[in-house]
Amino acid sequence: DRPVLVTSGTRLAAGRARKGSRAYLAVAGGIAVEPVLGSRSTYLPARFGGWQGRALRSEDLLPLATECAALSGARAERLRLPGGAPPRTVPWSAPSLTLPEREFIVIHAMEGRHFGAFDADSQRAFFDATWRVAPASDRMGFRLLGPALARVEGDELLSEPTCLGTVQVPADGAPIALMADHQTTGGYPKIAEIAGADVPRLAQLAPGAALRFVRCTLAEAQALRRAARQRVESARRGIAWKYQS
Repeated sequence: DRPVLVTSGTRLAAGRARKGSRAYLAVAGGIAVEPVLGSRSTYLPARFGGWQGRALRSEDLLPLATECAALSGARAERLRLPGGAPPRTVPWSAPSLTLPEREFIVIHAMEGRHFGAFDADSQRAFFDATWRVAPASDRMGFRLLGPALARVEGDELLSEPTCLGTVQVPADGAPIALMADHQTTGGYPKIAEIAGADVPRLAQLAPGAALRFVRCTLAEAQALRRAARQRVESARRGIAWKYQS
């Protein structure tokens, strides 16, 4: 959660995650790969984007943007510690997403387009039950373990647009929360839509982690999103001020 000056030849080591299940390494200026569909991320199922459309392997060399070189010289001096110590890090950190120490994580969600298509027991169970992230979860969707959800009528649905945070329920009654690599359309009934501000919290849950859905309105979800954006903007401005001071 803080900038570190890494000199040539330095080896970085990451230990076991104490909270969450994903960590991010941000390089000043970014990694210089060609954007695909407006993103430099990798989409493994279709093998495009990122570095040669595949997962990284040992001894891969990633090209860095030219902005990285600008950290040398006078700008690196801003990372120098008090007392003339070598420039390695700084005595401050940026706020980060933290998962509270509790039995389950709260995820805010709105009733979905097909919420009324499920029977009363399933409607109650969705918001009352404790769900667990299934091992068969990935960047496309998080499968949730809990009570089976049943529809009042089992008629087939036409495929329609989906979005990040849509919760679909296939025939087996086990909900699937669509994540970053989700498909753009789907034919399963949509019981809920997760508030956008809470999707990153859900993404940090490891298989077996527990969560509960809390019903919210569109206005409440929008307020959560605004608050999340304000936290990011506040952190961005704080980092810029610290870096330039």
